[in-house]
This record gives sequence, C-alpha cells and structure tokens, in this order.
Amino acid sequence: MNKILIIQTAFIGDVILATSLIEEVAKKFPNSSIDFLLRNGNQSILKENPLVNKVIIWNKNKNKNLNLFKIILKLRKEKYDTVINIQRFFNSGLMTVLSGAKVKIGFHNNPLSFFFTHKIEHKIPFIIDGKTQHEVQRNSLLLSPLISDANSNIYKPKIYFNKNENLKIQKIVKDLTKKYIVLAPSSVWYTKQWHKDKWIELMGMLSCDFNLFCIGGPDDKEYIDSICKDIDNTTNFAGMLSLTESALLMKNAARVFVNDSAPLHLASSVDAKTTAIFCSTIKDFGYFPLSTDSALVETQKKLECRPCGLHGKASCPKVHFDCSNTIEIEAVFRTVQ
Repeated sequence: MNKILIIQTAFIGDVILATSLIEEVAKKFPNSSIDFLLRNGNQSILKENPLVNKVIIWNKNKNKNLNLFKIILKLRKEKYDTVINIQRFFNSGLMTVLSGAKVKIGFHNNPLSFFFTHKIEHKIPFIIDGKTQHEVQRNSLLLSPLISDANSNIYKPKIYFNKNENLKIQKIVKDLTKKYIVLAPSSVWYTKQWHKDKWIELMGMLSCDFNLFCIGGPDDKEYIDSICKDIDNTTNFAGMLSLTESALLMKNAARVFVNDSAPLHLASSVDAKTTAIFCSTIKDFGYFPLSTDSALVETQKKLECRPCGLHGKASCPKVHFDCSNTIEIEAVFRTVQ
C-alpha cells in the first residue's frame, strides 16, 4: 500500500480547500493510505472524512519548536512513500525534507524546496488560456510528478458530516415558514470585510422575505450582534455552531452571503448558492467561489490601490476603504433572484 502524507499547516480556509486534493488523491490512487498534517484547531474539518486514515496535529501555540521536532520524529516512524506539501513556509519544508519519504513534492517558493525530489512552480495569478485558475487547481499541480492528468478536472473541496450534526441543523430549520439565508459578515481581516452599514442595509432588505441566520466564531458574536440586533427574523449563531455545522446550515440555504474569507470555502464545500463580496482582494488570486450557483460582487470603481495585498489588512492603507464602501448594495441584493 502506498502511504501518502499531505501537509497544510496554514489557516482553516486553506485546509478546507486542501480537501479537494484529498478527493483527487483518493480517486487517482484508490489503494493508497492518506494521512493529513495540519495545525492545532483545524482538525474538525477532517474528523468525519472517510478518505483520511490519520490526522496529525502540530500544536504551534505552545512549545512550537519542540512539537515540531516531535512531529518530524513521528513522520519518520510512519515511513511515508510520498509527502505532498501544500504550505510554502520553512517549517513545513523541514517536515517534508526530514520525513524520510522517497518522494517529496512541494512548491518552488518553499525555502527548502531545493531538497525536494520535485518542486512545482507556484503562480499567483495562475492563468491558463486567459482563464484564472482556482487555488484547488494550483494545488492539483502538486500531483503532476505522479500522474499525467493533474489539473485536468476541478475537484471541489468536500466536508463530511455525522448524524448528530445533521440532526442539530434539521432541528433549527424544521419549523421555518420562510426560506432562510445564511450570512457571514465578519472576517479576521478588516479590509476583507464589507462595511458594517452595508450588511445592515442588505439584511433589512432581505428580512421581509427570508429568515436570516448569521454565522461566525465566538469572537465574532459581539460584532454580529451589533449588526443584526434591530433586524426582524434574524438569529445570530456566532459561537453556537461548529465549522461543520455552519457548512451544513449553508447547504440548503436559499442564498449564502460571505466575504472573501473561510466561510466562502465552507460554502463551496457543500455547493451552497453563494454570493461572495470581494473588497481589497481580487478574483485573480484564485480564491473565488466554486459553487454551481455563485456570484462574485466587487466595486466597479477603478482603484489604483486595489488589491493592496494578497491577504487582508487590519485597516485600509489609504483610509478611504473605497474597495468596500463603493460596492453597491443593490448589486449584492440582486443575486438572490
């Protein structure tokens, strides 16, 4: 049996997108055993995944270097045939190099890539025949040393659920007299977050015809409370639902509204009807929605400062935040229809 390890130690959204690579590896190598290495806190995404044999957790928040050394020793004992490293930083490169695997694959801009047996060019934007490719297609290129048709198909991210999660969401929606919409108005990064007043106005327009469910983490509760406190037919589930439960709630929603953030990738993982609002970031980075029914709304104003970086920022470098403030509410609202 071929033992394969996939490494992605970045943020939760990156792990959600990496589930597409799990799907592809399992399809192309049906007799393989797949393990996945991630940072502590992100493991809930894979807890029900039947394609993953073992989840290896690296605790980066406490005794980071000691735990890194322990992880490397663990990897060597596993005797992997192949390590596929999605992450582009030194520590994941060190894990890959010292894993003892026969085949070590990663992106060329990992600082230790010269020790890999195969290094793949990482491009942002990644464009083929004039069309922007998604991050999942960029990750799929890591399989090109192993198969001839890597990146020939899009394997969407996929999350699996258990019975209790299904029952919890069924209980929430079973007595509704209206269809419901899910909204995720917060983001870790300020410049990825559509302006608060815009969310309030949009939700006011939607609340007449739909039940509105807001989602987010425990740290988002106070902020989301301030948005939906005076809006009818609205419930704030921030901090009350797990990531997987949030994804399940999205699955059968009439529409999902998200920023360019982790909830966007949750929506893609269940093929939810999605409207993604992009402020400081752009589609060409490759993190756009993958759902069958999806829309991306952004400012129509030409801004020399946009994008201001690959990731979000804590504040607008130009102060005006026009990449958010000039997105028309009506353009977002129309995507419901």
